Amino acid sequence: MEETVIVIMLKNKATGFLEKELATLDITENADYIVNIFATEEEEGMKLHIKLSTAKDVEDWEYSAIYDYYDMECFKGKAEITEADDDYDPVWEAVIDYSEADLEERVAEILEIHKNEIEDVFDTIKDKESEYSDGE
Repeated sequence: MEETVIVIMLKNKATGFLEKELATLDITENADYIVNIFATEEEEGMKLHIKLSTAKDVEDWEYSAIYDYYDMECFKGKAEITEADDDYDPVWEAVIDYSEADLEERVAEILEIHKNEIEDVFDTIKDKESEYSDGE
C-alpha cells in the first residue's frame, strides 16, 4: 500500500492564510478523496476541516445525482458534514474536533466512511442518467 503524508496547517479564519504546520498524517488508504485539509481556531476549540471529493471527475448529469443520493447521516457522531458545492466536482466538508491524540485514526475513519458512501452512490446512480440528463 502506498502511503501519503498529509500536512495539517493552521488556517487564519480572518485572512484565509495558512500560518503554521500543526501535524503530519500518514494516510495509507483513500487519500485521493481529500481535496484539502486544514485546522482553524474556533470559539469552541480547534477544528479540523477535511474537504472530500469523488476522487474522479464526474459527468454533468452525475453532479446532481451524487448530491441527491449521498447520505450525510452516515457521519452522525463522527463528523459534522456539509455540501461544499463551490467546486467543479461534488465536494463535502467534514469538520471534527482537532486533537493530536488518535487524529490519524479518526481521519482514516472519515475517509473510509466517505469512500463507502461514494461507492454506494455511484452504484445507485449508474442507471439514472436519463433521469438527470437534459435530453440533449
